[in-house]
Amino acid sequence: MKYFLDSAKLDEIEYAYEFLGIDGVTTNPRHIMLSGKPFMTVIEDLAAWVKTKGIEGYEKFPISVEINPHLNKWEDMVAEGKKISAYSSNFVIKIPCNEQGLIAARRLEREGIRTNVTLVFSPSQALPVGKHNSLFVSPFVGWKENSGEDTAQYIQDIVDIYAIHGMKTEVIVAALRNGKQIGDAAKAGAHIVTCGLDVYKASFEHPFTNYGLGVFTKAWDETTK
Repeated sequence: MKYFLDSAKLDEIEYAYEFLGIDGVTTNPRHIMLSGKPFMTVIEDLAAWVKTKGIEGYEKFPISVEINPHLNKWEDMVAEGKKISAYSSNFVIKIPCNEQGLIAARRLEREGIRTNVTLVFSPSQALPVGKHNSLFVSPFVGWKENSGEDTAQYIQDIVDIYAIHGMKTEVIVAALRNGKQIGDAAKAGAHIVTCGLDVYKASFEHPFTNYGLGVFTKAWDETTK
């Protein structure tokens, strides 16, 4: 299972790439806002960064970039997707999962522009994404669980449906909030998880690890007197 970083902050991306070995990046308008930079500045910075790392191409290091959420016609979505994708061969175009978005994603894929269909909340939404061979589908977990829904089964259903029908689209489990959700996604057989740097860091820790280190440190000190 691959780890993507959900961020538009270049310092976070650099850290996660160099020290945690992340496999890609996902962004959205909120992440762009939190970076404190204009949209086009972030896009240009990311395009320049992959060149300096020698990882050009979405096959090596995909970066999902979301189109303007105000767009509600597939023709405009396609035009925006083409414009963004021209900045870097790493860019995968994030398209919302609704009728117009699905039409746009299908058109872009036919033209060789890879897509990530996002804001997916049910297996029925995920089905057409796999049918038209988008590179990624992004079912969300955090918001659904905040509303009291059990997300483990719906992620499992999407993974199983894709496997049964031989769909090549990779499942990115998105909007993860904690280590348990990362583990659940891995257990379900998801291809990728994406979350913030703080979520990854928290998932690497456990209070009993710290407790054990305390025990072993005390024992070590006793044997080196």
